[in-house]
Amino acid sequence: QSIVGFILNVIPNTIVGAFANGDILQVLMFSVIFGFALHRLGSYGKPVLDFIDRFAHVMFNIINMIMKLAPIGAFGAMAFTIGAYGVSSLVQLGQLMICFYITCALFVVLVLGAICRAHGFSIFKLVRYIREELLIVLGTSSSESALPRMLIKMERLGAKKSVVGLVIPTGYSFNLDGTSIYLTMAAVFIAQATNTHMDITHQITLLLVLLLSSKGAAGVTGSGFIVLAATLSAVGHLPVAGLALILGIDRFMSEARALTNLVGNAVATVVVAKWVGELDTDKLQSELASGGSAILETRPEDDLGVAEGPTPANAVNTTKTV
Repeated sequence: QSIVGFILNVIPNTIVGAFANGDILQVLMFSVIFGFALHRLGSYGKPVLDFIDRFAHVMFNIINMIMKLAPIGAFGAMAFTIGAYGVSSLVQLGQLMICFYITCALFVVLVLGAICRAHGFSIFKLVRYIREELLIVLGTSSSESALPRMLIKMERLGAKKSVVGLVIPTGYSFNLDGTSIYLTMAAVFIAQATNTHMDITHQITLLLVLLLSSKGAAGVTGSGFIVLAATLSAVGHLPVAGLALILGIDRFMSEARALTNLVGNAVATVVVAKWVGELDTDKLQSELASGGSAILETRPEDDLGVAEGPTPANAVNTTKTV
């Protein structure tokens, strides 16, 4: 397929046809145009936006129920892989995992490290500063679990609240460094495992589709695998059945994806804050030097300025007379 044909294929003939045929690029094109139209309508399009939000929650609930059966699918996929290709196939899967972990580590140290050094701080000190959040992500395999703490930590680091509130949530959908590394390596692995030849045109097409399909991916466990499935179906050159080869080890690579995504978003927040002049450099250096302090759980205040929530057992119940 030529480049012109590929671009023309992105434009759907009918909206229903794009969804019925499962053409992810045509669905994305329609979604972007539909989103722009909703934005232009302003408050008039609010009911439609609310409906889409509720519909998305329903779909995520369905996906959550399906994902509970994922271990059975992973068992079947691994059993099929070993039964069809022998125990030696585990060696190739292990090599893929090792290469992925090494690539993520090199990306953080070299690429993100160079960006940090160019902006006057150390990547190692930043990683130490968000160590608690990294442990949470490592345990849950989801970067979303550390979102509230990251908002607080980045503000303490010297970035203004307006910058943090914009960059962090946006980065969770559009700055998924670990997911991007995973998608490219997994796609190339499937091509090699299935002996599918990919010339330079196919590689560039795959890269462009990955750039599009990876945006808006949810920061939850297994989202990278779903994006990969959508990408392979959109490209059409790689067999979607090849996903069964890596389904069994996807969970082990999910931790590295989430950790890399979290570090990348932390770096992006500091860098963007410095670009727009909304970063307290002295506070940044002092917080990084001290390693940061633990986040204490706080309770919301009521209208009288008194913190709501359970009262400690040894607290004295007092009232103030006006």
